[in-house]
Amino acid sequence: MVRASRDMLEISTSTSASSSSSSPERTAYDDDTDFFTAQRNDSESSIGVSSLRDITVSPAQEREHRISPISRLPPELLIGVFTKLNSSADLRSCMLVSKTWSRNSVDLLWHRPLCNTWQNLQSVTKSIQTADGYYSYNALVKRLNLSNLNEQINNGTVKPFQLCKRIERLTLTGCIKLTDGGVCSLIYGSKSLLALDITGLDAVTDHTLKAISENCGRLQGLNITDCSKVTDDSLVAVAENCHFLKRLKLNNCSLVTDDSIMAVAHHCPYMLEIDLHNCRQVTNVSITNLISRGRQLRELRVGHCGLLTDSAFLELPKNLAFDSLRILDLTACHQLHDEAVEKIIESSPRLRNLVLAKCKEITDRSVLAITKLGKNLHYIHLGHCAQITDGAVVQLVKMCNRIRYIDLACCQRLTDASVKQLATLPKLRRIGLVKCQSITDRSILALAKANAEQRQKPMVASLLERVHLSYCVNLTLQGIHALLNQCPKLTHLSLTGVQAFYLREDLINYCREAPPEFTEHQRHVFCVFSGDGVNKLRTYLNEIGPEIAYDTEGTMYDDREGDDMDTDQHLPGLMHATGINDDDDDMDEIDGGDGSQYELEGEG
Repeated sequence: MVRASRDMLEISTSTSASSSSSSPERTAYDDDTDFFTAQRNDSESSIGVSSLRDITVSPAQEREHRISPISRLPPELLIGVFTKLNSSADLRSCMLVSKTWSRNSVDLLWHRPLCNTWQNLQSVTKSIQTADGYYSYNALVKRLNLSNLNEQINNGTVKPFQLCKRIERLTLTGCIKLTDGGVCSLIYGSKSLLALDITGLDAVTDHTLKAISENCGRLQGLNITDCSKVTDDSLVAVAENCHFLKRLKLNNCSLVTDDSIMAVAHHCPYMLEIDLHNCRQVTNVSITNLISRGRQLRELRVGHCGLLTDSAFLELPKNLAFDSLRILDLTACHQLHDEAVEKIIESSPRLRNLVLAKCKEITDRSVLAITKLGKNLHYIHLGHCAQITDGAVVQLVKMCNRIRYIDLACCQRLTDASVKQLATLPKLRRIGLVKCQSITDRSILALAKANAEQRQKPMVASLLERVHLSYCVNLTLQGIHALLNQCPKLTHLSLTGVQAFYLREDLINYCREAPPEFTEHQRHVFCVFSGDGVNKLRTYLNEIGPEIAYDTEGTMYDDREGDDMDTDQHLPGLMHATGINDDDDDMDEIDGGDGSQYELEGEG
């Protein structure tokens, strides 16, 4: 009996060792950055392989080898325990315990193989091509992300993965050497594919999209951002055959027209998110149909769709509320007026994030309509809406006191009165006041005072994280010093064009480097503090504190407007997801924005 047990242990050890030796490294962090990451419990369908779980040990074998009680645990419980392990080394150790443990832990290592280095990728491809391995590794791969090696990936690189027919999520972001042939080789026969991200694959054409429509009937997420050769022909086919589509990104697909969007509206009833940024041929009729039929639609982004007019929203069905819509981005839809905004608020009373940046025709009337959103409003972007005045902003703050993020860049009619009211927002984390040239230290001191009062309350700390004050030429060291000391969570402070800062070499030492593409003038006035630079600036100003009052009194300011260097770069959108990107675009310090990153708060 002892000899039999020893034999079984040796067999288990050898087979498990062979199966784990080629397993890819699995780290504690989640490297999965593919498009369809927003769903919860998204790995449940990827854990466990039925053909392996079904292998059981007979009672006779159990008596013969005296299997321990823990080895008799159901596979579901074993997997539940193994999922708590963050280390790949621990999982490999579990695989060496017994065949039962090996069967129920191997898929945790292999359902998402780590391909972040060329060596790892070679190890993975070698294993999935092994015909006589203890496990069929190609059947275990459920998620494949090759974006970390995007410059090295080509059609030949992905050829071994043709054997993996159970992939559910495929991420090929930025793999610009891939063509239709390489992508299609992964698509053919992939009936399980749920999400595909081929962002930036400019060589991809309708051929790939038609392969998707023919093979991926269960597809739920598709991101073809910057795939500029894709046309309506293939997108209509995708919409007609992939009825379960929930998330669709068509950014910068310049050939897309109303035909594609109408097909999505008619054939994809479960659509949750759609991004049409810079799809300049899209018009009113398709947007009206998309909203009217998309009763589950939560996120709609149509920034820079310049053909849209008020009719896109005024033609929506009367007395019908779209309660699911949470995020609406209308950046640079220049033909929108107050009537459209009023209709949007009436039809979508639970909007949480609203972007009206560069909608230059809207006035205080729109802002007063937005106040009806009340506590639902968390994010509001009104940059370049130059007709807005203090009265509207004051009313907005009074009615919508849960605002976390507000951008009022280039709203040059605003004064200290607006900022003093904004300072009362208890949850404010980010504020953009770029080129609001009428504001003074009174505004900054109001922000600092409000945060100081918050800090004195039990269990309440200052939440302000990012403040954008570029080209607010009347600001001095005194106000900024107070703000720094009263906002301990501050991680970003932009003061480009503020003479009290960019003309002082001792302060510029803590500023981050200007982007290399900036002109000489832009580099000269660039002054952005972020991360540790904010902390160092705070410490330095505290050390020279007695000098600050003297310096501020003797500083002369040029009140003329700063050079208008609007680059009209697009404001980056939030699609995977389900959280905010903290890295602002440096060029936004020039164009008067602040990155416009969408903060997607969880429901509740």
